[in-house]
Amino acid sequence: MATEALVSFAVERLGDKLIQEATFLKGVREQVEKLRKDIKAMQCFLEEADKKQEEDVRVRYWVSEIREAVYDAEDIIDMFILNAEAVRRNCFLKRVFKKLMNLYGVGKKIEAMRLSLRDISNRLEALGIKNIGEGRSRSAQNQMLQDLRRSSPLAEEHVVVGLEKETDELVEQLIRGRDQRRRVISLVGMGGIGKTTLAKKVYNHTQVVECFPDCRAWAYVSQDCRPRDVYMQIIKQLVFTSTKDQQVLEKEEKLTEHELGDFLHEHLKKKRYLVVLDDVWSPADWSCLAKVSSNDPDCLGNVFPDGFKGSRLLLTTRHRDVALHADARSIPQEMQPLSQQKSWDLFRRKAFLDHVDAAETYPPDLEELGKEMVNKCNGLPLAIVVLGGLLSRNMSHTEWRKVHDNINAYLAKEGSQTGVMTVLNLSYIDLPSYLKPCFLHLSLFPEDYVISTRKLLLLWIAEGFVLEKAGQQSMKDAAEVYLNELINRNLIQVVRMSVGAKVMECRVHDFVRELAIAKAREHNFFGANIADRLSPFSSNSSLFSSKCRRQSVIYSDIEGYASVEHTTPYLRSLLFFNSGHETCRILQLDFVAKCFKVLRVLDLEGLELESLPSIVGELIHLRYLGLRHTGLKLLPLSIGNLRSLQTLDVNNLKQVPNVIWKIQNMRYLYMEGQEDDIPLKIDILENLQVLLGITFKQWIQNNSSKLTNLGKLKLEGRYELVEGVEFWKSIAKLRVLKSLYLKASEESSFPSLAMDSCLYLSKLDIKGHMQKLSETFQFPLNLSQLTLDSCRLDCDPMPILEKLPKLLTLRLRAASYLGTEMHVSANGFPQLKVLQLFELSKMIKLNIENGAIPWLMQLHYHNSARISGVDKLSNLVEVKIVSNSIFSSFAPWSAISRSILFGKFRLYWDLSWTTNRNGRTEWWIRRKKASDCQTCAATGLTSDQNSAAAVENLGLILSRRNPKQEKVAKS
Repeated sequence: MATEALVSFAVERLGDKLIQEATFLKGVREQVEKLRKDIKAMQCFLEEADKKQEEDVRVRYWVSEIREAVYDAEDIIDMFILNAEAVRRNCFLKRVFKKLMNLYGVGKKIEAMRLSLRDISNRLEALGIKNIGEGRSRSAQNQMLQDLRRSSPLAEEHVVVGLEKETDELVEQLIRGRDQRRRVISLVGMGGIGKTTLAKKVYNHTQVVECFPDCRAWAYVSQDCRPRDVYMQIIKQLVFTSTKDQQVLEKEEKLTEHELGDFLHEHLKKKRYLVVLDDVWSPADWSCLAKVSSNDPDCLGNVFPDGFKGSRLLLTTRHRDVALHADARSIPQEMQPLSQQKSWDLFRRKAFLDHVDAAETYPPDLEELGKEMVNKCNGLPLAIVVLGGLLSRNMSHTEWRKVHDNINAYLAKEGSQTGVMTVLNLSYIDLPSYLKPCFLHLSLFPEDYVISTRKLLLLWIAEGFVLEKAGQQSMKDAAEVYLNELINRNLIQVVRMSVGAKVMECRVHDFVRELAIAKAREHNFFGANIADRLSPFSSNSSLFSSKCRRQSVIYSDIEGYASVEHTTPYLRSLLFFNSGHETCRILQLDFVAKCFKVLRVLDLEGLELESLPSIVGELIHLRYLGLRHTGLKLLPLSIGNLRSLQTLDVNNLKQVPNVIWKIQNMRYLYMEGQEDDIPLKIDILENLQVLLGITFKQWIQNNSSKLTNLGKLKLEGRYELVEGVEFWKSIAKLRVLKSLYLKASEESSFPSLAMDSCLYLSKLDIKGHMQKLSETFQFPLNLSQLTLDSCRLDCDPMPILEKLPKLLTLRLRAASYLGTEMHVSANGFPQLKVLQLFELSKMIKLNIENGAIPWLMQLHYHNSARISGVDKLSNLVEVKIVSNSIFSSFAPWSAISRSILFGKFRLYWDLSWTTNRNGRTEWWIRRKKASDCQTCAATGLTSDQNSAAAVENLGLILSRRNPKQEKVAKS
């Protein structure tokens, strides 16, 4: 739970402070240690309390008391350290007196805090909840919710919009195909996306009924997974279907869970069956239901047997991990939000009950309001259905306007037991304790905001949500695991992926964000998202509760926020999201350090700052300082006083002050785009893990062997200012370096680089003119990802690069090669999976010999090139072609457009196009899923034969050119 996790973090932080702040805490060390133990002793109750507080208001109140007490404990220690730091600057006699007073004051506060914790502990019995962990029976409220959500295939939705394609694909997977093994097909998506609706539609589909005439069953699982109940649901539908079986059924109901599982296995093992398991919540639940006893994907369990008769199980789940655990060979079907048009179609059929014909017109005022409200639903079918049902009761403009102006509140209230927020809240309840604070943190970001995942992970680390464990993965890697878990649970949506399949940008659905906000307020996690609409700021004092821990400020008038009387002295996080790009003068930022003295996170990204005030250096608890895209040219020397700082993110400074070495806790240092190449000492920062933007000259002046934790490094500037051999020796000393980015200035160039001593390097980016490409043996042995950008190579790089034995990804971009042709020989690139060739304006041909690039899966290139040899790349699943316009992109295919639109091409490939940020057209050709039984059925070929036929068909298209365009490309 969120509170249990926050308490756990607090225990860890108090322990860390005893080590890191030993000097300051010397006089109260024993008391702080006792306080830490008192808090830790209460942790054992909190995990069980979490399971109770959703249904018991007494437990919820008790948990909130613990949470506030822990917050108070942290405040006491942080303020003491802050005061102790201030005392150090006074004269000797004054310093001694103030130190004694400070110690006396904090000692009394800690003792009072310990008494308060004892009172809270004793209150358990007074509240009648002494045995909080006993009797895990389902509460009446929880049972009612489960009963209301219990699905049945008989209650099929008659108004279904936008699932035609998904239905056809799913039916084909269930009834056709040459794979006679038992397969598990999963529908995955966020709550309310329509998984159960689609499953019902497919379950009752005529062709499915005919394929499984007497052996179909539907079982509702839920969060409270009880295998015995599920088995009985299935048995009643498959075995005891008549009244004369009643006595036998009563006998079977007395069997144990394992006996029922064995009985079901015996009944199913000789049949072709279809079983739908609706609402499966975890891989453990699936294993329990199927009685899977190992992690081997081939271990199918002993309840749902594989009789090689084409049996199928259909799962609906919010968690992608469940789908992959249930059947690693099947590709989960990800449910997508409805388009704007389909969202409106669904809404009008629910709201305008008397106007079901699409040709009907509606009152213009209601239609306008309706479409604005539907857009707020972001394609979530449950929200649209609830909204339409609510508005169908009253067709007055006044009523619709009331709902329009406060749509989230109405959707939360409407159908409170089966409404939008209740359904989504189940996902929150299901989160493990360590993920809940990360989820609540999403409430700080503005609506529809695209979040940089790099920034998000660093914020989680600075907040203390990710704990460092000796000998295990880094905190950044652990935070990335947390992010992927939230994505797999469909609580975060992916916006952009890197070529290495890492999530680069993400967003949160509006209703998931509303849930995060509601839960954050409930847990006193943050105060408010403050925006222009709430001005004047003084009119809403609740925004500035003294208990507020976090704020995000979303508006253009920073003067308004700066001028408010701030009453949140214990604020830990302050994030600004600028909407107007107004200049923020130095006086406007003084208030941050004066009013929020125990800040841990300060993010000013995007605000235009003239300068950063020196007083910022007094924020000694600050762990994250975000100054990217602020226009700052200089940092104050006081930045060196931020001894707790872990992340400094700034760019385009005139110079970086040579005080960074004082910040011993620095882990992530981003400072790209320095103008002046002045000395910068960084080699005593032993905790440094990421260093981006140091110049070649600055780097060579440091002893790199001391940077024992550096895993990612970006160097910029004039390479010729350093001696090549010495430079690569300094890189070779970095024993954990995985990623290296070299960016030469425009007036500079790289000679042939000897990188073979970098044994641990796996990712290499080189941007800038190269006099000559290094020989194969000069590249790092373990290199798996290589990017060359603006290198201006005259000779074909493929004969050298194709011999790199472990290369998985190759990107040649922006004039990295100036020739017209490239050639990949047989057996070249034995492991390459991704090949990107972008903005190679002179290249017109890529020839791939038979046997080359056998594992290539993604091919991206510019429209001007002709590719030959694609017909032998049997593992190719995606091709992206970038063009200046949609017409020039399609022109080369005009001769065979008939085959694209009407021929075999459509059996194997999906064709689509989008416009990128630069206004260019991106054509996407994606292989249809390997599990797409429709293709096998249509062609009469096996899956392997279809792969060969697919790339052969694609090769015909990619190798054919319009002669006129080819002539233009050559010129």
